[in-house]
Amino acid sequence: MTSSHSLSRRQFLATSAAATAASAVAPGVVTASKTDSTTILGKGDYRYEVTHAWPQLPDRYTWQTTHNVAVDKAGNLYVIHEGNAALTDHPSIFVFDSEGKFVRAFGSQFQGGGHGIEVRAEGSEEFLYVCAYQQVKSFAKLTLQGETVWQKYAPMESGVYAEGEASNPQKIWGRDRFLPTNFAFLDDGGFLLADGYGSFYIHRYDKDANWVSKFGGPGNGEGTFATPHGIWIDRRPGVEERVVVCDRAHNTLQILKLDGTYIETLTGYGLPANVDSYQDLLLVPELHARVTLLNSKNEVVAQLGDDAARIKSGKGIRNDSSKWIDGRFVHPHDACFGHDGDIFVAEWVSTGRVSKLKRLG
Repeated sequence: MTSSHSLSRRQFLATSAAATAASAVAPGVVTASKTDSTTILGKGDYRYEVTHAWPQLPDRYTWQTTHNVAVDKAGNLYVIHEGNAALTDHPSIFVFDSEGKFVRAFGSQFQGGGHGIEVRAEGSEEFLYVCAYQQVKSFAKLTLQGETVWQKYAPMESGVYAEGEASNPQKIWGRDRFLPTNFAFLDDGGFLLADGYGSFYIHRYDKDANWVSKFGGPGNGEGTFATPHGIWIDRRPGVEERVVVCDRAHNTLQILKLDGTYIETLTGYGLPANVDSYQDLLLVPELHARVTLLNSKNEVVAQLGDDAARIKSGKGIRNDSSKWIDGRFVHPHDACFGHDGDIFVAEWVSTGRVSKLKRLG
């Protein structure tokens, strides 16, 4: 079986926006305010000072559509961008220190397809896990300095991919194609890999990165997906360990057991893209222009930088920074917590943007 991806991601977003009704306003929704020229998002315990375009690149590099972010134990921020496939020598991963100063860059092998990035502690060491889509179609484990430990391609043993998908990756989309988006890490040393743009399956690997099994696949929900873009293991205090999947095209979060057994669906999101957690909070960046925080009961306690109505109704905003508003988001594609509860947001905009939300509450 072969199929092709007939819509660009920009067309997909426009189509999704037209099909999605406006979300109900929750009691925890909060907006932005100005205090002595400083923009503050949120209220009460959920107040953040926002700095857009927080890290700065050296002149020899350029932002090329930022995608995902991750933080290591030292507080360094790792940013991956999709990159221009024609710029083969340009890095796709940039590293910044806790002050936002540039440290190093690497990852040119992911140019044109850079997507997911996570930091994982394994014993006394930390490693980067990276996935790439488009023509790259691979996932890899790197040292924090950018050296490749291993790099793998489509798990053909899963029985869902077209012939040659692993040995000859090409820029072809479809349910029989491999276009991985993000990782979630298991306590046994293995991990889950979301094929968010390809087969819509969640693949399970062991600690040696050998394929074990899969669950999910395309469908209308309750354990099946339409663009399972982000994935996370929810280990918040008082919460039974579960898998959270951003079922993006359905505008929902699906909660499942570790084996993929369906539990429940959380609704009311605008293209939820990824998940992270800190203490009792769950962090959900939404491509429809906001960042949502949930408490341990999965109740919305804050929606930060909300500009969904304008973004969904306007045209050309993604590619025109003059139309961006301070304290408002355009297309949050990923967000992660820092060690002290700060939030870093990467947006899917052509010139790239990473914002820091310094925790005040």
